[in-house]
Amino acid sequence: MTARRAYRTEVVPIALTQGDPAGIGPELTLKAWLARHERHIPPFVALTDPMLLRRTAEHLGLAVPIAEVAPGAAIDAFVDVLPVVPLGLPVMAEAGRPDPGTAAATLASIDQAVALVRSGAASAVVTNPIAKRVLYAAGFRHPGHTEYLAALAATPGQAAPLPVMMLWSEALAVVPVTIHVPLRAVPDLLTTDLIVETGRIVARDLARRFGVAHPRLALAGLNPHAGEGGVLGREDDAVIAPAVERLCREGIDARGPSPADTLFHARARATYDAVLAMYHDQALVPIKTIAFDEAVNVTLGLPFVRTSPDHGTAFDIAGRGVARPDSLCAALVLAARLAANERQAGA
Repeated sequence: MTARRAYRTEVVPIALTQGDPAGIGPELTLKAWLARHERHIPPFVALTDPMLLRRTAEHLGLAVPIAEVAPGAAIDAFVDVLPVVPLGLPVMAEAGRPDPGTAAATLASIDQAVALVRSGAASAVVTNPIAKRVLYAAGFRHPGHTEYLAALAATPGQAAPLPVMMLWSEALAVVPVTIHVPLRAVPDLLTTDLIVETGRIVARDLARRFGVAHPRLALAGLNPHAGEGGVLGREDDAVIAPAVERLCREGIDARGPSPADTLFHARARATYDAVLAMYHDQALVPIKTIAFDEAVNVTLGLPFVRTSPDHGTAFDIAGRGVARPDSLCAALVLAARLAANERQAGA
């Protein structure tokens, strides 16, 4: 089978956002296209200023032909060129020097990606890393990428869906129930209802998008030794255990709370499909230790598939040509898989 015919198996391309143009996103986009054969990258269309990619390719010495296309032409174009849907905004960014003046283009790229996937012109959204502090300086009012996507996904007149962040790899999948909040705020934010709703979304999307017939959830304790019967904190017995009971009554295979320090070794990982961790680092430390270059950030609970590399903008190495595209490649491959599973589940 020729490369062109292999790519034609895709119905519509993945929409790849620009990310912060001063970070490593433009370099990763170019390198992901160059790896399209070796890594079986599904067709994607970049939503950015094509001149930004051309300047980056020239600076890094990457032989990547770039063509401006309509979304419907991206599949055919992808074999020979990196297809780009222009934003209509020039992006004059210097690698490693974040500039709030680029925020409008960064957000326009996300907006366009969501519009394409909602219209059916794209199969999924894959987002290059953004720098929240750069967007904040330009007046951005959302806590982060995930919350902004949830707002874009909201039906007019209704509340935005609860977005759930999953960090996924072949070896481990983890979900922080509370995300970008100070550690001292976690006990007050952690409620039985929040844990139950998070567990429902994780179980549903594991089944529908990941093809796990009977998802198994392990819930980590908040305190050392999962509270040790209340001696080291009452949250495990008073908040997490009731959530586990409710999930089980709803037919979801959930267990815990379990001491977090024994949840992530190889034998333990064989007993579940995902861990619900109670705070950010409880989830991200183990997966970044086990799968630093391959882990993918997946947003569950949205009406469309969204994945992202599990790393930031890396301003310190931007423009040096040393950024590894592994996580972005994994995010593109996983996005195609999840979108295909969802299409099949909805058929």
